[in-house]
Amino acid sequence: MPEKMERRLPVGAEVLAGTGKGVHFRVWAPSRRRVEVVLEAGPGSGETALLRPEEGGYFAAAVPAAAAGTRYRFRLDDDDKLYPDPASRSQPEGPHGPSEVIDPAAFAWSDAGFPGAPLKGQVVYEMHVGTFTREGTWESAARELPELARIGISLIELLPVNEVPGRFNWGYDGVNLFAPTRLYGSPDDFRRFVDAAHRVGIGVILDVVYNHLGPDGNYLGQFSKDYFTDRHKTDWGAAINFDGPRSEAVRAFFLANAGHWIDEYHLDGLRLDATQNIYDSSKDHILAAIARRVREAAKGKETFIVAENESQEEWLIRAPERGGYGLDAIWNDDFHHSAKVALTGHSEAYYTDHEGSPQELISAVKRGFLFQGQRYQWQKQRRGTPALDVDPARFVLFLENHDQVANTAKGERLYHLACPGKFRAMSALLLLAPGTPMLFQGQEFGSSAPFLFFADHNRDLAPLVRKGRAEFLAQFPSCASPEVASRLDAPDDPRTFERCKLDFSERQRNAGIYALHEDLIALRRRDPVIRAQRPRGVDGAVLSGHAFLLRYFGDDGDDRLLLVNLGRDIHRGSLPEPLIAPPPGRRWETSWSSESPRYGGQGSPPVITEDGVHIPGDAAILLHPVVGTPVPEKTSANPRPEEPKKHVR
Repeated sequence: MPEKMERRLPVGAEVLAGTGKGVHFRVWAPSRRRVEVVLEAGPGSGETALLRPEEGGYFAAAVPAAAAGTRYRFRLDDDDKLYPDPASRSQPEGPHGPSEVIDPAAFAWSDAGFPGAPLKGQVVYEMHVGTFTREGTWESAARELPELARIGISLIELLPVNEVPGRFNWGYDGVNLFAPTRLYGSPDDFRRFVDAAHRVGIGVILDVVYNHLGPDGNYLGQFSKDYFTDRHKTDWGAAINFDGPRSEAVRAFFLANAGHWIDEYHLDGLRLDATQNIYDSSKDHILAAIARRVREAAKGKETFIVAENESQEEWLIRAPERGGYGLDAIWNDDFHHSAKVALTGHSEAYYTDHEGSPQELISAVKRGFLFQGQRYQWQKQRRGTPALDVDPARFVLFLENHDQVANTAKGERLYHLACPGKFRAMSALLLLAPGTPMLFQGQEFGSSAPFLFFADHNRDLAPLVRKGRAEFLAQFPSCASPEVASRLDAPDDPRTFERCKLDFSERQRNAGIYALHEDLIALRRRDPVIRAQRPRGVDGAVLSGHAFLLRYFGDDGDDRLLLVNLGRDIHRGSLPEPLIAPPPGRRWETSWSSESPRYGGQGSPPVITEDGVHIPGDAAILLHPVVGTPVPEKTSANPRPEEPKKHVR
């Protein structure tokens, strides 16, 4: 029987510190008869070692000559070609080159006091490391962390960082799932970034793609065809085999990957890409298993696991004891779609079911998904599941994300598509809503950099990717003409990638919108009623075809009133809406206005006076109750009795 080794992961190369046995290599290759590891550079260079077969299709051996820094590949049977390790922790020459032995235990962490990432209280920031700074590295991104912390960002959501071919990529064409891409620096550079984030109080989660692998540099099939299945289909490649023959080892591989990001990189959670295309008919769904593995790896620290799920399936975020998968949060695309239609007036393709009406925005804030099982005309079928009782913090709300900005012909940002006042007002709704807000990099200062689709593929793939991108955008009638298609930025053109890099000098040039985001995040954290994110703690009412209010219920009548007007000024002697009435014995006073000159606004007069209600157009205003009744009250022959200090909802 082969000697049992203590390992972090079931597969990959692991340094055996203090054992005198070098490195232990283990790989799953059930369709192969013979596996050798070839040491190509670094310690042990030139040696070859035969791996011993184990039960279940695994091969393993300890190689004394190898050490951290050794570069190696596997020879499978008598193949002339050498293959990188499917569980490689580093690919310094890219996905086609040799793997590198990494010792994760060698890094000296300083974040022992960081508590993790709880669900509530987060302000999420979606970041693509390659375009976040001009240098596009972990080191340069880390230099910006203190500023992100200063404006109130609490959680960074990284776009995928595993190894990709070429010089630049979104990250969704990754192939080496355990290896952070060489494009941003070394694995330890990634660790230093996370350590620095924790030092300034920011958590870090990672977007992982478990529904397909990229088309270039994916060698998993050389080790076993059982990694993939043709029983399910995705739009991007072969689906992963989580429930078919020999799926046990496949599940172990992906579970190990999820846990390793938490264990070896101290990440605070994961964002699971396109979960509607993660197919599993097993009794224990792989998503539920991933959630458990992440929490086990966190060793008591709080984690934040969020799903992208186009189907809007509530059971992903339902507790396991209630039959759910136990994820923490889910992206709310419906909020985005309605908000974008309200801001731009455009509603084509998958926006056609949204009008951007006040009622849609109220419902998205109060109830989460707008589609909870009714017909969705764009897909000509029902969409969504009931989610009326879900904690609002579990819905991640956003005005921009990488997909939605890039799903346009020019990759333009909303700040440059909407009128300034409307954008300020909608930003207030996003950051004061009881959901969990997410900003896309640069949104906070009105970045003029587009975010386009970019991927540096080889000569054979690049034309196919260009064609596929044009076909995808053709679902939007405005992008379907040959004239528009001929002007699309080529995904493989380095200039496309370079144009997407942020320019931080815009923080000063667009100081007003930057200050607005900073102030709103501070208000969200400071105000106890807004901060509470209470289930069923908000109600709303439509005031006009473009205006609405949200009332946040506090204790003892300490409520808040958010007025959002995306149309013309409103001047009314009265509004027959009970939610606008102040608590007994109090009046409303303005706490904050998006029309402050500090943000580039025109200033706003008092909203509620003896003459009535005055709500400026293209503005959002937050009010709080103060003692006093400047508006005369009707005298009554029946005096109001004293009430107990209790607010009933």
